[in-house]
Amino acid sequence: MIPVIPGEAVIGGESTQRRTGATGGGPAPGAGAPAASRAARRAAGAAGVAVAGLTAALWAGVGLDAAGAVAAACYALGLWLLLGAGLRRAGGRFGPADAVTLVRAVLVGGVAALVADGLVADGLAGGPEHPGDPARWVLAALAAVALALDALDGRVARRTRTVSPLGARFDMEVDAVLLLVLSADAAAGPVGAWVLAIGAMRYMFGGAGRVLPWLRAPLPPSTARKAVAGAQGVVLVALAAGVPVVAAPWAAPAAAGAALALLCWSFGRDVVWLWRHRAVRQKSGTGSGPNA
Repeated sequence: MIPVIPGEAVIGGESTQRRTGATGGGPAPGAGAPAASRAARRAAGAAGVAVAGLTAALWAGVGLDAAGAVAAACYALGLWLLLGAGLRRAGGRFGPADAVTLVRAVLVGGVAALVADGLVADGLAGGPEHPGDPARWVLAALAAVALALDALDGRVARRTRTVSPLGARFDMEVDAVLLLVLSADAAAGPVGAWVLAIGAMRYMFGGAGRVLPWLRAPLPPSTARKAVAGAQGVVLVALAAGVPVVAAPWAAPAAAGAALALLCWSFGRDVVWLWRHRAVRQKSGTGSGPNA
């Protein structure tokens, strides 16, 4: 469906153990193929339509320009294709937790549209330097709701016993795209391009896992990892709203720098753990591989 994710599918240092497990899952690929294919098309189509609807609302509400509409269209197409392919592989099963994640994915599409629009309209000096712009507050609000709902989909999956590898993967990719888009927005403001490392680190880790298979081994659950992931989102949403910029000129770079330092520590700790345990896995013959 999407590029291989190493380890526990770490995004911003967060584990997706909450959405993976022995329960749930879905019918084996090929079981009930026609019905599953129709269900997959409906769910993926609904995602694309919802992104289009949100884009239209932003166009009318905050004056979204053509750049934002094009970005939203590309996002909706990618979401439709990738989600449809993933659902077909999983037998077309789309649970209640996946519906929550779909809402988050739609909100991220709105965030992407607003960020693209701001980058084109204001240039590299725009974005967070204009906290009074209504579009900035809409952007921050959409991102904040998407982050808040991240705590809900896993809980729904567990309570409804519908945890699945697809749900974990879907949830994780939505998180990754949101952090990447928010990082791009922050990079266009007073922080600087180096803040892109926050959004890019998960993808760099995934790329390294393709070269070094031991990086794809499962990681143990970690509360610290989840806390670091949450910190990334909070800081980036605050930057989108312009809060640190209003507080003091140095506050935005300081907040972003602290978030990046925590992220480097989290990923570094996991890399060290994987390195130390690689020999044990090789000796036992378990090997390492993707989690989804």
